[in-house]
Amino acid sequence: MNAPVVDAIIEVRNLVNRFGPHVVHEGLNLSVKRDEILGLVGGSGSGKSVLMRSILGLHPFNEGEIRVMGQSIHYREAGPTTAWGVLFQNGALLSNLTVQENVELPIALHSDMPASTRHELASLKLIMVGLSLSAADKYPSELSGGMRKRVSLARALAMEPRILFLDEPTAGLDPIAATEFDELITYLHDNLDLTILMITHDVDSLFNTCDRIAVLVDRQVRVGTAEEIVADAHPWIREYFGAPRSRRAWRAKEAGDVG
Repeated sequence: MNAPVVDAIIEVRNLVNRFGPHVVHEGLNLSVKRDEILGLVGGSGSGKSVLMRSILGLHPFNEGEIRVMGQSIHYREAGPTTAWGVLFQNGALLSNLTVQENVELPIALHSDMPASTRHELASLKLIMVGLSLSAADKYPSELSGGMRKRVSLARALAMEPRILFLDEPTAGLDPIAATEFDELITYLHDNLDLTILMITHDVDSLFNTCDRIAVLVDRQVRVGTAEEIVADAHPWIREYFGAPRSRRAWRAKEAGDVG
């Protein structure tokens, strides 16, 4: 069991998630430190998205307690909030709204800002994530995959959240676009005082972007720095981080750290 983290912004205690007879999480404990980037990784069926959805109050967990910013989280009782933003894996943009309208939507729902102010704020968020305002009047179907990710990120940041949840943010991106997105996440984290929980299988993201890594294995979670996780003797962790691509990424990180 992981000991509680001092100044944790997210606390998960003794979490149990079941689907019929299938147990996904069994007494899972996780603390996310304030202002850190925590990468979450695990095998297929290990419950990464279920864990994130439980924290967001979107999934009814069976047992345990989840507290975010000191508030207890319960399914459907958490309600909409401006305290966090979410980038879902598929982006979840509304196809019948323009880029500008997608980013403005949470502002319209959660504030009484006049339309002109709302428009300006959404435009600033688009610029913040590296998009030209020429994209504002386009529809999601007119954008590349990388641009749609950035629009989704701008929308997640629209209400200036304190916590950002990212579900496979670099999935489907080519290596150059993925690296640029990692750099953007780091920039936003450093400049917006964000705590970030990020599901990812991208080992470059895990090694170069995350302060710590949480690995879902055996229905629980192991958390540590990249160095600690790479040295973990658990068979799945050794197989995952011992794969050729992971080894290359780790050697590149070590070389960069030395340099």
